[in-house]
Amino acid sequence: MAAAESPSAALRRRDLCSRGIRLAGKMRADVVDLLDAYVEQQGLDASASVAAVEGVPLAAVERWDEQTGTQRLLENLAAYRAFRALLAQMLEEQREQLGEADTGLGRALAAVLLQVSAFAYHLEELLRLESRGIPGEEGDEEEEEDGPPPPPRLSLFEQKLRGLGVLRELAQWAVRSVRDLRQLAKPSPATGAAPGLAESS
Repeated sequence: MAAAESPSAALRRRDLCSRGIRLAGKMRADVVDLLDAYVEQQGLDASASVAAVEGVPLAAVERWDEQTGTQRLLENLAAYRAFRALLAQMLEEQREQLGEADTGLGRALAAVLLQVSAFAYHLEELLRLESRGIPGEEGDEEEEEDGPPPPPRLSLFEQKLRGLGVLRELAQWAVRSVRDLRQLAKPSPATGAAPGLAESS
């Protein structure tokens, strides 16, 4: 079992979790608004079925309650790094398709991309607090290289459907992130909690 964390570290962790919960909640609201605008702009059916999109991490997880704090943070960080690359690609495709005509949707996409980047940084702060190694940290100068390699070029319709799948899953991740951070913010119960994130106090 990890040694009990100091009161100041516990307070800092709770503060970071609380701020992360607010960030994730705001991000989800903005992604839902973006989804509505995206469906309308792209002429898609809001209920359209989208197959699993390559490179998009799935928010669902088996035995969620058995994950350690570190597992939660690392999975969240990997997911948001992937979304950062996917959203950047969507933004580039939007500009290629519509140029400056699509300022509303382009601005909304860029705003969500900024939120995803900020949230990934916030997760890194939580990992640093626990003195965990952050994957890929050595290459900070090559931040843009994070995430999966670009997928092969798709037809315009396939791009639209992929974008729909990316935004839907991002909205689900925002919900999961709130749940993960709430779990992390809890003090350890007296009965043995799963180790991770120095949760014994």
